[in-house]
Amino acid sequence: MKRSPLKGVGKNTTMKAKPFLKWAGGKGRLLPQFRSYYPQALQTGEITRYIEPFLGAGAVFLDVAQRFPALQKAYLFDINAQLILAYHVIKESPDALIEALSDLSERYLSRQEPARKEFYYQIRHQYNNGHHHLDDHTQSTARVHAAAQMLFLNKTCYNGLFRVNSKGEFNVPYGKYTHPCLVNPDNLTRVSELLQIAEVRVGDFTASQDVLTDDSFVYFDPPYRPISKTSRFTSYAGQVFGDDDQRRLGNYYRHLAQNSRAKLMLSNSDPQNEKADDYFFDDLYNGFEIKRVNASRAINSNPQKRGQITELLVLNYSR
Repeated sequence: MKRSPLKGVGKNTTMKAKPFLKWAGGKGRLLPQFRSYYPQALQTGEITRYIEPFLGAGAVFLDVAQRFPALQKAYLFDINAQLILAYHVIKESPDALIEALSDLSERYLSRQEPARKEFYYQIRHQYNNGHHHLDDHTQSTARVHAAAQMLFLNKTCYNGLFRVNSKGEFNVPYGKYTHPCLVNPDNLTRVSELLQIAEVRVGDFTASQDVLTDDSFVYFDPPYRPISKTSRFTSYAGQVFGDDDQRRLGNYYRHLAQNSRAKLMLSNSDPQNEKADDYFFDDLYNGFEIKRVNASRAINSNPQKRGQITELLVLNYSR
């Protein structure tokens, strides 16, 4: 069911939407700190457009859309076509998705181990065999089932990772959770409502330049530069985002800052957590405001290494 666009989506609701995916690098826990750095023009209503070139779980979009009713339009990009498919289905067919995901949930929760594990790998196999053949012209039922399978796998896989191999196949092992929450109808419905102001597209981060206006707020959340040899979660769509890509992004950020009045905010890892004399980002974003926020390593194979760290925020405005 496709719902009509909403004006002032965050104005009169008590249901607060939250990300529908577990996602490495998700920003849900950082939102209270981020709000101190949002541009003041959001509050005054001068900013009416939101752009996010690395969408991921969308925590910042959902927060901004709900807090600032003057927002009229959002453009959300990600290179991960499987992720974007899920957003399209939630936007256009939330009720059908809830029904399909509820069916998967019932079938999973009615089993005990090791049958649950077997069911997980069965669904993973079906998902990997099916999603490659989907596009904008595919029958909506097939797109809904692929999105439901993706959300199911995300909630039941190890550590909530999204990782694919060189063939584009989802390859995260089973997570073995005792009481996973696999479907939240109210949240999916609310996310769908918020997405009505958004255009969601597959694309490289540079595609965002085509929709940039001076009344835009752009939030960049790229794959983080690893701060240690064990923190290499830089590939979620079968492509590695290395230092050359970080430099390309830095140059793009500078280009937008110099050629528009848009407000730009960018997150990345703080290499000085591990090496005090690593000035990679200080040099790359020289001349911009660089802030540090407190974070935690939520995803690590060693629980003892999931401690407090700092992350960077780069702003092209004073706050």
